[in-house]
Amino acid sequence: MITASDIKKLRDQSGISLGECKKALEEAGGDEAKALEILKVKGTLTAQKKSGRALGAGTIAAYVHTTKAIAAMVMLACETDFVARNDEFISLAYNLAMHVSVTNPADTDALLNEPFIKDENKTVRQLIEEAVQKFGERIEVSRFVQFIVEK
Repeated sequence: MITASDIKKLRDQSGISLGECKKALEEAGGDEAKALEILKVKGTLTAQKKSGRALGAGTIAAYVHTTKAIAAMVMLACETDFVARNDEFISLAYNLAMHVSVTNPADTDALLNEPFIKDENKTVRQLIEEAVQKFGERIEVSRFVQFIVEK
């Protein structure tokens, strides 16, 4: 039997809605690891379905390392200003800026395929797909840049 605490635990881990977490747990027969995999697959499918939608809003985030010698900026686009003003969306943009400051990817494709620095078990692409599933909107890294003080 799937309990409310099981659903809440999965939601805390995934950030996905309670309803989707319940469906995933039911489909997985109560197995938490299988439910997480189901949510991951659904996130990819959701992102693919939304890929044709227009991006009309977003946010820019900057990260400056404590040494003040390295920094990065990321423009993260979404469909509506409602999502663009969401604290979790803004935090995602900031975390992506932190990631770019460390890895300095050559282009967006390289960025999306890198393991995320805060959780190397998922790629940046998977992180964004999870956000698409959570917010219900298309999300895309529009631009990014890294700055380094040369010595």
